[in-house]
Amino acid sequence: MRWLIVWLILVSVWGVLLTLFDKSAAKRGARRVPEAALFLTGALGGAFAMFLCMRIVRHKTAHTKFMLGFPLMILGHALLLYYLLFVLRIFGEF
Repeated sequence: MRWLIVWLILVSVWGVLLTLFDKSAAKRGARRVPEAALFLTGALGGAFAMFLCMRIVRHKTAHTKFMLGFPLMILGHALLLYYLLFVLRIFGEF
């Protein structure tokens, strides 16, 4: 269970940093972070933190694929976590 928590913290921090970097690059007209990299980071567990960051700094909020895609990833992560914890009981007692 610890490794999962550490992983989620690390990927969430990385996702927030990518989001903030992309927002900064957009303002400066510089090279942007590819959307695929943002989605991959979200899919690997950073979707919740990235979605909150996007909403707070108002980045990518006009893009339907982000405002719909990230909540769907969050839902998928929640369902997967439920399945692992309560159906498979993979982490035992916590």
